[in-house]
Amino acid sequence: MSKRVVVCGDDFGMNADVDEGMIALAGMRRVSAVSCLSLGPTFAANAPRLAAQDVDIGLHLNFSETLGADAEPLPSLGALILKAYAGRLDAAWIDARLDEQFDAFEAAFGRAPDYVDGHQHVHQLPGIRMRVLARLAQRYGTQRPWLRQTAPGMQCGIPLKESFKAHVIGALGASALAREARSSGLRTNRRLLGVYAFDGGQRRYAQLLQTWLFNAREGDLVMCHPALGFARSNEQDSAMARQRRAEFDVLASPKLGDWLDANGVRITRLALTRADHELPVVGRAIPA
Repeated sequence: MSKRVVVCGDDFGMNADVDEGMIALAGMRRVSAVSCLSLGPTFAANAPRLAAQDVDIGLHLNFSETLGADAEPLPSLGALILKAYAGRLDAAWIDARLDEQFDAFEAAFGRAPDYVDGHQHVHQLPGIRMRVLARLAQRYGTQRPWLRQTAPGMQCGIPLKESFKAHVIGALGASALAREARSSGLRTNRRLLGVYAFDGGQRRYAQLLQTWLFNAREGDLVMCHPALGFARSNEQDSAMARQRRAEFDVLASPKLGDWLDANGVRITRLALTRADHELPVVGRAIPA
């Protein structure tokens, strides 16, 4: 029996090349979820094309990267984590950022997101996590999106550097997020795969992707960051843009079909996966 797994592309709305890559892979059924930076510079213009694709469309909450010349300056990820764990995040600022991003998503798609996650996994941080859950209950009632869980999947064959990074991400809030999601009746993916140092070109990414597919279990989520071309937004150098293109080329390759078959994996939306600890997914309409 096939293992049904979500492949989730992050950062839609960051720039045109990211958007084009996501839309192309969605059309090829190589991704089954796309996470949107709803305040990103290209999000509003390209959202209608994404809406036509058969994928889950999620809100990629951003509290740690300034996007565009006119955007509100945001703290670095390191500064945000320190403030979160020191209990020094301003609740009013968090709520205002959440509302702005949810409003922009709903304006573009006319509905709630299918799921919510965080750019650089910020949705799981103390101070942000509970306010996200409160906003979901307030805005969507019982018709709430699912949440992206960050607990690392199996790491068999994963290099130590990548495995360590995956466990650090999970340690920043995965257990609390899973516990609070369950108590709120929210569904999550089972585990997270796809964490790596974001380097190495096509060859290394292809090797890692095959290992993640081998390790994947029913209901897991493999995150990715593909793009077409080499556009630069506020990325510090073109190395990240080149790696995004490398991810796209690997994900678009005909070889991916062989790797999926070899590992008994089927790419699908989360609602079609089975996990005994999760609750059924309900409708996504925005309550009146």
